[in-house]
Amino acid sequence: MIPLRSSPGRLAENVMHFARVLRTAGMPVGSDRVATALQALQVTGLESRTDFHAVLAACLLDRAEHRALFDQAFELFWRDPDLTGRMRALLLPKVQAKDGAPPPPENRRLASALFPNPPRPAAEPPPPEEMELETALSWNQRERLQKADFETMTADEWRQAQRLLAQMKLVFEPLLTRRTRAASRPGRVDWRSTLGAMARHGGELWDLRWRTRRTRPAPLVLLADISGSMSKYSRMLLHFAHALAHAEAPVESFVFGTRLTRTTRLLKSRDPDLAVGEVVRAVQDWSGGTRITDCLHEFNRRWARRVLPGNATLLLVSDGLEHGDTAALSFEMERLHKSCRRLIWLNPLLRFDGFEPRAGGIKAILPHVDRFLPVHNLDSLAQLVRVLADHAPRSLR
Repeated sequence: MIPLRSSPGRLAENVMHFARVLRTAGMPVGSDRVATALQALQVTGLESRTDFHAVLAACLLDRAEHRALFDQAFELFWRDPDLTGRMRALLLPKVQAKDGAPPPPENRRLASALFPNPPRPAAEPPPPEEMELETALSWNQRERLQKADFETMTADEWRQAQRLLAQMKLVFEPLLTRRTRAASRPGRVDWRSTLGAMARHGGELWDLRWRTRRTRPAPLVLLADISGSMSKYSRMLLHFAHALAHAEAPVESFVFGTRLTRTTRLLKSRDPDLAVGEVVRAVQDWSGGTRITDCLHEFNRRWARRVLPGNATLLLVSDGLEHGDTAALSFEMERLHKSCRRLIWLNPLLRFDGFEPRAGGIKAILPHVDRFLPVHNLDSLAQLVRVLADHAPRSLR
């Protein structure tokens, strides 16, 4: 590595500290990249801020999804004179929103990386009529939050629900593959390994070796309706898909309103808030109308053979409220059902006790699904996790 004295001033120390901040925020930045950046800065110089940004980006970035996080960290670390005040403000909870300029696009992961242990301001004695609330959730608060509807949650409850969702234990249905691995229990005899053990022990058969078939998690495909009545539920399902994709299951995600949009690459970011924010910004028809039949037709024609293997589980998130003739919708759902191993329909309308499938779109979709489940609170997502880990055969309920 280049010695610190070879760089002007404290540039080398600042570059290493900047790389440490990026690493803490979730970017894979090794010491070799820091050394390369210092060498490149000695060649390019420090005359242009644009060149300085380009050199650091070329040396420290290796994934396109980290570009937004890098740009935010660069602007805050190398230019903002009120860095401390702005980042500490990001760490404080927002009670209510006032009219004015929109908040900056920084995220809390970057704030925690820059200020891992922010100093706490001196607490003033509260007035007698005010009540001090604990930030930790009690058992009753957690139970109420588990049953709270996503549509009626406050901003603070929404953030707490995201934290509980991130802590949820995800279990995936294991699928047998053709490949095998060594096993300690009797099963299929591994003759190659057994004969090798016999050769090492004079030809005596005293150590019989075994093999068993490998397993892998079942692939998942998410089709989420983002129309006006479904945006809150689909947004939480995107957080759920982000958690699945960063666990161990291969996940493909699509959203649809008046058009179909693939969002798999947008959910690759490590930060779930940043990933879902990228999806919301990239999709042009968020919280708009819905054309379920046209979007399913496009998926069947363009994407089904590419991203939907025959052993996949498909999650359809929609209220099923389609207008017009539903004969085409029934045809597209039949094609979709035949293309996957299991089709699960997640409908927030099931949160109502008196729900009956009277709408034409619901009647057209219902015969072609294997499970019909609610998706309106954390309890329903926990039920979905149990269903995804289940080996049950096809059945409607």
